[in-house]
Amino acid sequence: MTTVRLTAEDLGVQLGERATVVQFSSTFCAPCRSTRYVVQRAVATADGVAYADLDIADHLALGERLGIDVTPTVLVLDARGQLVRRASGVPTLAQLRTALDDASSLVGPG
Repeated sequence: MTTVRLTAEDLGVQLGERATVVQFSSTFCAPCRSTRYVVQRAVATADGVAYADLDIADHLALGERLGIDVTPTVLVLDARGQLVRRASGVPTLAQLRTALDDASSLVGPG
């Protein structure tokens, strides 16, 4: 399986010190609004976590590279930008917090 690693240039935001949550959305996606609310709540209560909300129509090449075929799709990256979790649909707050904790624990010193 190919390792997926994203950069600040890919996302248009700096990577978080602990983790980064990337949400792929589309304009008329009602579940995307619910997902945005959940992600924003999780990020607001987690230190060192960045958030990128990307409209798939504006990021077609990246979406194709990542195989994004449904919105919302949420990616959780570790501090180095490596993909550690991926989910389609609306996550629960608990699921997202667990994924963030897992991503944070994967990166050791240096």
